[in-house]
Amino acid sequence: MPTLASLMQSFSDFKSLNELNGAYRTVIPGVKFYRASNSSDKQPLLYQSGIIVIGQGRKHIHIADNCVQYGPGDYLVLGVPMPLECEAFAENGLPILGLAIDVDSHTLHKIVGQIEAQSKAVNHVNQKDKSILDFGVKANTLCEDFNYTVTRLLKVLHNDSEAAILGPAIVEEIVYRTLIGENGHILFDLAHHDGHYARIARVLDTLHNKYAELISVESLAEQAHMSVSGFHRAFRQVTSETPLQYLKKIRLNKAKDLIVTDGKQATEAAALVGYSSPSQFSREFKRHFNATPRSIV
Repeated sequence: MPTLASLMQSFSDFKSLNELNGAYRTVIPGVKFYRASNSSDKQPLLYQSGIIVIGQGRKHIHIADNCVQYGPGDYLVLGVPMPLECEAFAENGLPILGLAIDVDSHTLHKIVGQIEAQSKAVNHVNQKDKSILDFGVKANTLCEDFNYTVTRLLKVLHNDSEAAILGPAIVEEIVYRTLIGENGHILFDLAHHDGHYARIARVLDTLHNKYAELISVESLAEQAHMSVSGFHRAFRQVTSETPLQYLKKIRLNKAKDLIVTDGKQATEAAALVGYSSPSQFSREFKRHFNATPRSIV
Protein backbone atom coordinates (compact mmCIF):
# COMPACT_ATOMS: atom_id res chain seq x y z
CA MET A 1 0.00 0.00 0.00
CA PRO A 2 1.35 3.48 -0.85
CA THR A 3 2.38 5.57 2.14
CA LEU A 4 0.59 8.79 3.05
CA ALA A 5 3.76 10.70 2.17
CA SER A 6 3.97 9.19 -1.33
CA LEU A 7 0.27 9.84 -1.99
CA MET A 8 0.55 13.44 -0.79
CA GLN A 9 3.59 13.99 -2.99
CA SER A 10 1.76 12.41 -5.91
CA PHE A 11 -1.18 14.78 -5.31
CA SER A 12 1.24 17.70 -5.21
CA ASP A 13 2.64 16.56 -8.57
CA PHE A 14 -0.87 16.10 -10.00
CA LYS A 15 -1.94 19.62 -9.03
CA SER A 16 1.45 21.26 -9.78
CA LEU A 17 1.83 22.34 -6.16
CA ASN A 18 5.53 21.65 -5.72
CA GLU A 19 6.27 25.34 -5.20
CA LEU A 20 3.42 25.81 -2.70
CA ASN A 21 4.19 27.10 0.76
CA GLY A 22 0.84 27.12 2.50
CA ALA A 23 -2.62 25.63 2.11
CA TYR A 24 -4.48 24.57 -1.05
CA ARG A 25 -8.26 24.15 -0.99
CA THR A 26 -9.20 20.84 -2.65
CA VAL A 27 -12.46 20.11 -4.48
CA ILE A 28 -13.75 18.31 -1.38
CA PRO A 29 -15.48 20.86 0.87
CA GLY A 30 -13.52 21.45 4.06
CA VAL A 31 -10.40 19.55 2.96
CA LYS A 32 -7.16 21.47 2.45
CA PHE A 33 -3.76 20.19 1.37
CA TYR A 34 -0.76 21.71 3.12
CA ARG A 35 2.82 21.91 1.88
CA ALA A 36 5.94 23.72 3.07
CA SER A 37 9.36 23.43 1.42
CA ASN A 38 11.44 24.26 4.49
CA SER A 39 11.51 24.16 8.25
CA SER A 40 10.28 27.22 10.12
CA ASP A 41 11.11 28.62 13.53
CA LYS A 42 8.52 28.98 16.26
CA GLN A 43 5.93 31.53 15.15
CA PRO A 44 2.46 32.56 16.28
CA LEU A 45 -0.38 31.05 14.25
CA LEU A 46 -4.12 30.65 14.54
CA TYR A 47 -5.13 27.02 14.07
CA GLN A 48 -8.76 26.35 13.16
CA SER A 49 -10.68 23.49 14.75
CA GLY A 50 -10.72 20.17 12.92
CA ILE A 51 -8.45 17.24 12.10
CA ILE A 52 -4.90 17.53 10.74
CA VAL A 53 -3.04 14.54 9.29
CA ILE A 54 0.71 14.71 8.71
CA GLY A 55 2.27 12.59 5.97
CA GLN A 56 5.77 14.02 5.96
CA GLY A 57 7.79 16.29 8.25
CA ARG A 58 7.14 17.16 11.88
CA LYS A 59 5.53 19.94 13.87
CA HIS A 60 5.72 21.11 17.47
CA ILE A 61 2.83 23.18 18.80
CA HIS A 62 3.36 25.32 21.87
CA ILE A 63 0.50 26.68 23.96
CA ALA A 64 1.45 28.17 27.33
CA ASP A 65 3.32 25.30 29.07
CA ASN A 66 1.94 22.63 26.75
CA CYS A 67 3.87 21.19 23.79
CA VAL A 68 2.12 18.87 21.33
CA GLN A 69 4.36 17.02 18.87
CA TYR A 70 3.20 15.17 15.80
CA GLY A 71 4.77 13.75 12.66
CA PRO A 72 4.33 11.19 9.86
CA GLY A 73 1.34 8.96 10.47
CA ASP A 74 0.00 11.15 13.27
CA TYR A 75 -3.19 13.17 13.37
CA LEU A 76 -4.11 16.19 15.44
CA VAL A 77 -7.59 16.83 16.85
CA LEU A 78 -8.52 20.44 17.58
CA GLY A 79 -11.88 20.87 19.24
CA VAL A 80 -11.72 24.66 19.17
CA PRO A 81 -9.73 27.31 17.26
CA MET A 82 -6.41 27.87 19.01
CA PRO A 83 -3.92 30.76 18.83
CA LEU A 84 -0.60 29.03 19.34
CA GLU A 85 3.06 28.92 18.37
CA CYS A 86 4.23 26.35 15.86
CA GLU A 87 7.64 25.00 14.84
CA ALA A 88 7.84 23.02 11.59
CA PHE A 89 10.62 20.61 10.65
CA ALA A 90 11.33 19.43 7.10
CA GLU A 91 13.43 16.29 7.19
CA ASN A 92 15.97 14.80 4.77
CA GLY A 93 15.46 17.65 2.31
CA LEU A 94 11.80 16.68 1.79
CA PRO A 95 8.86 19.09 2.14
CA ILE A 96 6.33 19.05 4.95
CA LEU A 97 3.05 17.54 3.70
CA GLY A 98 -0.33 17.25 5.38
CA LEU A 99 -4.11 17.46 5.18
CA ALA A 100 -6.43 19.68 7.21
CA ILE A 101 -10.05 18.57 7.49
CA ASP A 102 -12.81 20.81 8.84
CA VAL A 103 -15.53 19.21 10.95
CA ASP A 104 -18.79 21.01 10.24
CA SER A 105 -21.48 20.93 12.90
CA HIS A 106 -24.04 19.12 10.71
CA THR A 107 -21.67 16.21 10.04
CA LEU A 108 -20.55 16.10 13.66
CA HIS A 109 -24.07 15.97 15.07
CA LYS A 110 -25.17 13.40 12.49
CA ILE A 111 -22.36 10.97 13.29
CA VAL A 112 -22.50 11.53 17.05
CA GLY A 113 -26.21 10.73 16.90
CA GLN A 114 -25.53 7.53 15.00
CA ILE A 115 -22.81 6.48 17.44
CA GLU A 116 -24.97 7.23 20.46
CA ALA A 117 -27.68 5.00 18.98
CA GLN A 118 -25.25 2.13 19.42
CA SER A 119 -24.90 1.54 23.15
CA LYS A 120 -21.62 -0.35 22.86
CA ALA A 121 -19.98 2.53 21.01
CA VAL A 122 -21.26 4.99 23.61
CA ASN A 123 -19.76 2.92 26.41
CA HIS A 124 -16.46 2.75 24.55
CA VAL A 125 -16.18 6.46 23.82
CA ASN A 126 -17.52 7.91 27.03
CA GLN A 127 -15.27 6.24 29.58
CA LYS A 128 -13.41 9.45 30.40
CA ASP A 129 -14.36 11.53 33.41
CA LYS A 130 -16.63 14.21 32.00
CA SER A 131 -16.30 16.36 35.11
CA ILE A 132 -12.78 17.21 33.90
CA LEU A 133 -12.49 19.53 30.93
CA ASP A 134 -9.77 18.52 28.52
CA PHE A 135 -7.15 20.57 26.74
CA GLY A 136 -8.45 21.43 23.25
CA VAL A 137 -5.55 19.96 21.20
CA LYS A 138 -4.56 16.28 21.09
CA ALA A 139 -2.23 14.24 18.84
CA ASN A 140 -2.60 10.54 18.11
CA THR A 141 -1.11 7.91 15.80
CA LEU A 142 -3.35 6.69 12.98
CA CYS A 143 -4.62 3.18 13.58
CA GLU A 144 -4.77 0.77 10.62
CA ASP A 145 -8.42 1.51 9.78
CA PHE A 146 -7.95 5.27 10.11
CA ASN A 147 -4.81 5.15 7.95
CA TYR A 148 -6.72 3.18 5.30
CA THR A 149 -9.50 5.79 5.28
CA VAL A 150 -7.06 8.68 4.83
CA THR A 151 -5.33 6.68 2.07
CA ARG A 152 -8.64 6.37 0.21
CA LEU A 153 -9.23 10.10 0.58
CA LEU A 154 -5.83 10.87 -0.94
CA LYS A 155 -6.44 8.45 -3.80
CA VAL A 156 -9.78 10.01 -4.80
CA LEU A 157 -8.18 13.48 -4.63
CA HIS A 158 -6.18 12.44 -7.71
CA ASN A 159 -9.42 12.54 -9.73
CA ASP A 160 -11.53 15.68 -9.35
CA SER A 161 -14.75 13.96 -10.40
CA GLU A 162 -14.27 11.08 -7.96
CA ALA A 163 -13.22 13.51 -5.23
CA ALA A 164 -16.37 15.59 -5.66
CA ILE A 165 -18.63 12.53 -5.58
CA LEU A 166 -16.89 10.20 -3.11
CA GLY A 167 -14.91 12.64 -0.99
CA PRO A 168 -17.66 13.87 1.38
CA ALA A 169 -18.52 10.30 2.42
CA ILE A 170 -14.86 9.54 3.14
CA VAL A 171 -14.61 12.73 5.20
CA GLU A 172 -17.58 11.50 7.25
CA GLU A 173 -15.73 8.25 7.87
CA ILE A 174 -12.66 10.22 9.00
CA VAL A 175 -14.84 12.13 11.47
CA TYR A 176 -16.22 8.79 12.68
CA ARG A 177 -12.72 7.32 13.09
CA THR A 178 -11.73 10.37 15.09
CA LEU A 179 -14.81 10.17 17.32
CA ILE A 180 -14.20 6.54 18.25
CA GLY A 181 -10.47 7.14 18.72
CA GLU A 182 -8.62 7.78 21.96
CA ASN A 183 -9.35 11.51 22.02
CA GLY A 184 -12.66 11.47 20.19
CA HIS A 185 -14.30 12.94 23.28
CA ILE A 186 -12.87 16.32 22.26
CA LEU A 187 -15.27 16.37 19.30
CA PHE A 188 -17.95 14.38 21.13
CA ASP A 189 -18.25 17.06 23.77
CA LEU A 190 -18.82 19.73 21.13
CA ALA A 191 -22.03 17.99 20.07
CA HIS A 192 -23.44 18.09 23.61
CA HIS A 193 -24.73 21.64 23.81
CA ASP A 194 -25.16 21.74 27.59
CA GLY A 195 -21.66 20.56 28.46
CA HIS A 196 -19.00 23.00 29.62
CA TYR A 197 -16.76 22.19 26.65
CA ALA A 198 -19.50 23.07 24.17
CA ARG A 199 -20.27 26.25 26.09
CA ILE A 200 -16.63 27.34 25.88
CA ALA A 201 -16.62 26.48 22.17
CA ARG A 202 -19.62 28.77 21.59
CA VAL A 203 -17.85 31.56 23.45
CA LEU A 204 -14.82 31.04 21.23
CA ASP A 205 -17.06 31.41 18.18
CA THR A 206 -18.18 34.75 19.60
CA LEU A 207 -14.58 35.86 20.11
CA HIS A 208 -13.62 34.90 16.57
CA ASN A 209 -16.64 36.63 15.03
CA LYS A 210 -16.81 39.74 17.22
CA TYR A 211 -13.17 40.29 18.16
CA ALA A 212 -13.30 43.97 17.14
CA GLU A 213 -16.07 44.75 19.61
CA LEU A 214 -15.79 45.73 23.27
CA ILE A 215 -15.93 42.38 25.08
CA SER A 216 -15.85 41.74 28.82
CA VAL A 217 -15.19 38.52 30.68
CA GLU A 218 -18.47 39.05 32.52
CA SER A 219 -20.46 39.10 29.28
CA LEU A 220 -18.71 35.94 28.06
CA ALA A 221 -19.42 34.15 31.34
CA GLU A 222 -23.06 35.17 31.06
CA GLN A 223 -23.22 33.78 27.53
CA ALA A 224 -21.80 30.49 28.83
CA HIS A 225 -24.31 30.48 31.73
CA MET A 226 -21.44 30.14 34.18
CA SER A 227 -20.10 32.15 37.08
CA VAL A 228 -17.14 34.38 36.22
CA SER A 229 -14.73 32.27 38.28
CA GLY A 230 -16.09 29.00 36.89
CA PHE A 231 -15.97 30.32 33.34
CA HIS A 232 -12.42 31.60 33.77
CA ARG A 233 -11.30 28.21 35.09
CA ALA A 234 -13.07 26.24 32.32
CA PHE A 235 -11.72 28.56 29.62
CA ARG A 236 -8.15 28.02 30.77
CA GLN A 237 -8.63 24.25 30.94
CA VAL A 238 -9.64 24.18 27.26
CA THR A 239 -7.33 26.84 25.78
CA SER A 240 -4.46 27.26 28.31
CA GLU A 241 -5.17 31.00 28.05
CA THR A 242 -7.25 33.53 29.94
CA PRO A 243 -10.17 34.92 27.90
CA LEU A 244 -8.46 38.29 27.45
CA GLN A 245 -5.14 36.70 26.43
CA TYR A 246 -6.99 34.60 23.87
CA LEU A 247 -8.86 37.65 22.54
CA LYS A 248 -5.62 39.62 22.24
CA LYS A 249 -4.00 36.85 20.19
CA ILE A 250 -7.00 36.70 17.85
CA ARG A 251 -6.84 40.46 17.31
CA LEU A 252 -3.10 40.43 16.65
CA ASN A 253 -3.32 37.53 14.19
CA LYS A 254 -6.22 39.21 12.37
CA ALA A 255 -4.28 42.48 12.26
CA LYS A 256 -1.26 40.72 10.75
CA ASP A 257 -3.48 39.24 8.02
CA LEU A 258 -4.90 42.69 7.27
CA ILE A 259 -1.40 44.17 6.97
CA VAL A 260 0.24 41.35 5.01
CA THR A 261 -2.66 40.16 2.86
CA ASP A 262 -4.86 43.24 2.46
CA GLY A 263 -2.15 45.90 2.53
CA LYS A 264 -3.67 47.85 5.43
CA GLN A 265 -1.61 50.39 7.34
CA ALA A 266 -0.83 49.47 10.96
CA THR A 267 -3.09 52.16 12.42
CA GLU A 268 -6.01 51.09 10.24
CA ALA A 269 -5.49 47.42 11.02
CA ALA A 270 -5.32 48.22 14.73
CA ALA A 271 -8.66 50.02 14.63
CA LEU A 272 -10.31 47.27 12.56
CA VAL A 273 -9.44 44.59 15.12
CA GLY A 274 -10.53 46.59 18.16
CA TYR A 275 -7.50 48.58 19.35
CA SER A 276 -8.21 52.18 20.35
CA SER A 277 -4.54 52.94 21.04
CA PRO A 278 -2.10 52.60 18.08
CA SER A 279 0.89 52.71 20.43
CA GLN A 280 -0.49 49.86 22.56
CA PHE A 281 -1.16 47.89 19.36
CA SER A 282 2.43 48.40 18.17
CA ARG A 283 3.87 47.29 21.53
CA GLU A 284 1.74 44.17 21.74
CA PHE A 285 2.26 43.32 18.06
CA LYS A 286 6.05 43.48 18.45
CA ARG A 287 5.94 41.43 21.66
CA HIS A 288 3.75 38.76 20.03
CA PHE A 289 5.43 38.45 16.62
CA ASN A 290 8.91 39.67 17.57
CA ALA A 291 8.62 42.14 14.68
CA THR A 292 7.07 45.53 14.09
CA PRO A 293 3.97 45.89 11.88
CA ARG A 294 6.06 47.72 9.27
CA SER A 295 8.80 45.06 9.13
CA ILE A 296 6.45 42.17 8.26
CA VAL A 297 5.22 43.74 5.03
